[in-house]
Amino acid sequence: MPYARTQRPRSARPHDDTPDTDAVFRRIAALPDGPERTVLRQEVVCAWMPMAVRLARRFRHRGESFEDLKQVAQLGLVKAVFRFDPSLGTAFPSFAIPTILGEVKRQFRDHLWGVHVPRRVQELRGRVRFAGQECTSLYGHEPSVHEIAAHTGLTEAEVRLGQAALESFTALPLDTVPSRSEHSHPVADTLGGTEPGFDRVVNREALRPLLRELPERERQILYMRFFCEMTQSRIALQLGLSQMHVSRLITRICARLHDEVMADGVKR
Repeated sequence: MPYARTQRPRSARPHDDTPDTDAVFRRIAALPDGPERTVLRQEVVCAWMPMAVRLARRFRHRGESFEDLKQVAQLGLVKAVFRFDPSLGTAFPSFAIPTILGEVKRQFRDHLWGVHVPRRVQELRGRVRFAGQECTSLYGHEPSVHEIAAHTGLTEAEVRLGQAALESFTALPLDTVPSRSEHSHPVADTLGGTEPGFDRVVNREALRPLLRELPERERQILYMRFFCEMTQSRIALQLGLSQMHVSRLITRICARLHDEVMADGVKR
């Protein structure tokens, strides 16, 4: 009688074609740390690698290359193999699949956002995005904020927050032209100029700890000159010094402070 290929039952799970590894994990648990235990773990990783690839495939076309997704999923599989404890009575797939998916989702959450977005807002983004797709299929048009809120049970403010997060996943280059209209300009052309007050604030904060370390007389001279706006002659008269000596002191102190600030910036 010719060999007949048996078909997998319809009720079978998508990973039922992966070898049963319960016995291997029991052997791993019984062994001390050493080469034999390492080899068995590697065998399990190799056996379940197709499952990790299938799970990574779910996240294609979301802004990350498939090769990178596979590597992250495979790393999650390795972690699952090392952490799995057969004595807890849980089947390995039930432990490994959430571990792998968690690793892939963490990759998106921690490394692929253009700007930092709190985790709660990232979750809102996902709910709003999927709800928008579902509502579009239901209503035949792009849903309003009110329709998405009614569909998800979120408030309209939460929906708007999730929609704003949709624009935060990737950043556009400054030379991007938002539209193809002849009146459109690169994003960089729409930005304002540099605020001169920013440099003043940065310099002041950089000088603050250095000023505290100055000797009392040098700190007093700078205070009278730059905060009280006293002339060098008046400072000299008040301190019993010559105007020339005050001038040299101010020049020397300012030059030293400048060098210290610049040196600190290089270190950072």
